[in-house]
Amino acid sequence: MKKFIHDFEVTHNHHITDDYFAIYLKCPVALPQILPGQFAEVLVSNSTTTYLRRPFSIYDVDYQKNVLCLLIKKVGDGTSALSKLKQGDILNLIYPLGNSFSLPEGKKALLIGGGVGIAPMLLLAKLLHEKGYKPDVLIGGRTSNDIVEPEKYKPFGEVFITTDDGSAGEKGMVTQHSLFSENVKEYSVIYACGPDPMMKAVAKVAASLEIPCEISLENTMACGIGACLCCVVETIDGNKTTCIEGPVFDTRKLK
Repeated sequence: MKKFIHDFEVTHNHHITDDYFAIYLKCPVALPQILPGQFAEVLVSNSTTTYLRRPFSIYDVDYQKNVLCLLIKKVGDGTSALSKLKQGDILNLIYPLGNSFSLPEGKKALLIGGGVGIAPMLLLAKLLHEKGYKPDVLIGGRTSNDIVEPEKYKPFGEVFITTDDGSAGEKGMVTQHSLFSENVKEYSVIYACGPDPMMKAVAKVAASLEIPCEISLENTMACGIGACLCCVVETIDGNKTTCIEGPVFDTRKLK
């Protein structure tokens, strides 16, 4: 798939919570097709300590307005610098990068996002809904502060929430939520993105029930084009670069 590099104009920087924000960016040309799971490499020019581009899942796309959105969590100097961008500022992106989630064979899909890992699930929920599938969305976080914009998913499927401390939804991890623990056998496919322990736990259950499971890895991807090899992941077919042959992988192929 062809890659592009453009200077985007910030139209809005929406601070959702103290830790999470969504940047809306207008492209100077017509946006290409962007698939669920693909990401962008962002040049953080307003940080003196951030030398490499930062990878972020593409959260949403509005082709009519020619705007794409990135959902970001503040975790360091680079993301903190991005959180300070204002309307009219310019942000350089290389996009769309990586592969995408595949469509399921059955009609019932479970989408699981942990924290900022929920980001690639919005485009996926939209696509599944458009194709006539019935997605359920399970959002997990440590606290209610980590449950980001659940209302955005409601037009496309039923939404369920769980937090470690019980401050929103059910108490516990995503694999402990009643939807997962009691009804996971009903799903023809599971998609997940979030912290590694969460994805490993989901993948383990999926494997035990022989349910296809695709996850989006959040590896460090400095270049996004397979040159630096800092995002290599071990699979049963040998080493693969997350930025080119991922970030979406079938868990049955991962070691």
